[in-house]
Amino acid sequence: MKAIRIHYYVLLFFLFSFPLFAGAADDQNEPVPEPLSLTEAIHIAVEQNPEIKAARFQMDAVKSNSVIAQSGFYPQLNFSQSFSRTTNPMWAFGTKLDQAAITQGDFDPARLNDPDPINNFTSNFSASWSVFEGGRTKLGWEQAKQNLSIASLTLERTRQNVIVQTAKAYVGLVLAQKNIMVTKQALDTSNANLNMIRSRYNSGFVVKSDLLRAMVYIADLEQQQLLAESRFKINEAMLNASMGTGEADPLNPVTPLTIGSEIIGTIDTWIDTALSKRPEMENLRLKKEIAKKEVEKSRAGHYPDVNLIGNYEINSEDFSDSADNYTIGAVMRVNIFSGNRISEEKSPLFLSHVGTRMTTRSIARMVDKYVRKSGLIQKISPHGIRHSFATHLLNSGADLRSIQELLGHKTLSTTQKYTHLSIGHLMEQYDKAHPKA
Repeated sequence: MKAIRIHYYVLLFFLFSFPLFAGAADDQNEPVPEPLSLTEAIHIAVEQNPEIKAARFQMDAVKSNSVIAQSGFYPQLNFSQSFSRTTNPMWAFGTKLDQAAITQGDFDPARLNDPDPINNFTSNFSASWSVFEGGRTKLGWEQAKQNLSIASLTLERTRQNVIVQTAKAYVGLVLAQKNIMVTKQALDTSNANLNMIRSRYNSGFVVKSDLLRAMVYIADLEQQQLLAESRFKINEAMLNASMGTGEADPLNPVTPLTIGSEIIGTIDTWIDTALSKRPEMENLRLKKEIAKKEVEKSRAGHYPDVNLIGNYEINSEDFSDSADNYTIGAVMRVNIFSGNRISEEKSPLFLSHVGTRMTTRSIARMVDKYVRKSGLIQKISPHGIRHSFATHLLNSGADLRSIQELLGHKTLSTTQKYTHLSIGHLMEQYDKAHPKA
């Protein structure tokens, strides 16, 4: 038994004194992948990760919307070229007027009633400029700039998430690689130990239980090695996905794990730092400002619109001669009644990442996402949460009229469907309080 104890000391010496060499593959003949440092992995992820690419494309789209919103400040200029041929009495006479080709004979009643066909080529330059519309263009432009800021913050937050995912996958890969090497060395040492024990067993120096114990230990190490190799493959796939390579390429992480510096500061300090620097918090503030401006735009819809207009036109029958004319003026439009369309324009409560109204499907996807993250197996929907909200209010003593207002029901009869649940709750409480009643 003393010899066995000495062997275990030798085993510990092998495990903790031998250097750990890189390489997780069992086949030493396979080519070793190119070294990949943590900095390189993060750089590749920032450049190629699909989520970051999508956020960049979204930002480009928001930039286009900003340019469109800004165009409302400038006059709109248009040019058109058209051709017409007509025998319509009114249009034929008007065309001759536009061409400055009216003669005394054109006033002949027979010619007025049955004119000859006339051709007309029209070149038209038109301009319009909105000089007052209640500030809706300015508010829209400010919203577009804030949406651009939101897109920029979303891109930055996506970049941060990808960096964190890449670092976690890289660290997991390094740990799995080290685990494989330690397990392999322990297995090699244990096999050598097994050969020694088998030799001593055959010589009669140890009992069979020592041999069996060594064999069980090797079987356990082999199982640990399979698990370590599986973890390595999983972390390798996660790192490839985070870097956006799209393929399960073999990786060779070379950045060693080091002990970081001690975290300084209280939890409250770190919470305050997070609240002041997290892009999501600034996103929420900007979305609140956008919602306020949407309300202002709705109110501005009641103000009059004033537009300057201008038109310059050249008319010719065959380009041998031509006549021109122009028109300038101003137009004011006031909304008197629109079926409450303007009055009912309300700002959305929940906004998407680009500042627009969230759809029912988007909210359902968010709920489903967090249900899965929480590990719940029940099917939970936004409607189910709304239903539970009303039921708990009723069970806690809220009156139906208040619940109707909170749920937005048009009629009280719609809210009354929750009363049968409340009656069941009351009966349950009654049975608990008076079990013998």
